[in-house]
Amino acid sequence: MSINYKKNNLIIRSADINDVPKLLTLVKELAEYEKLSHLVSATEELLSYSLFSENKTAHSLIAEFKGETAGMAIYLYNFSTFLGRKGIYLEDLYVRPHLRANGIGKQILIELIKIAKESKCGRVEWSVLNWNSPAIEFYKKLGAKPMTDWTVFRLTEEKINELTN
Repeated sequence: MSINYKKNNLIIRSADINDVPKLLTLVKELAEYEKLSHLVSATEELLSYSLFSENKTAHSLIAEFKGETAGMAIYLYNFSTFLGRKGIYLEDLYVRPHLRANGIGKQILIELIKIAKESKCGRVEWSVLNWNSPAIEFYKKLGAKPMTDWTVFRLTEEKINELTN
């Protein structure tokens, strides 16, 4: 277990395979908060493979506050052809509602930014639902800028299958 941060009853560390049940619980809580529970198909097996196998595609941090699982970040590396360097894409940042306002989300994000700096990343990016004004304000206070000139596009598994058959 690699501890990234430990101070004032808060521990932020790299998650390990034993944290998969906690991560899945947090993913489901996040989906519920975002009113997207119907889209969750993640399982412990899928998270184990995606986060901890030899072929992992993402990484995760987990936060514990006063011994309780408090939140997580799930991220992956991407690449900018314009910068000629890799970056970090923050897939999810989540802090349990009853533990918000303790600085946990900010510290998780700072630890992720430290990882980006150590990895010589050119940027850290993420998406926020347009209705989530608390998150938008939180990110703006940190100095993050919304990318209003870009639109996110997505192909679902159904469309991927449709286009490749």
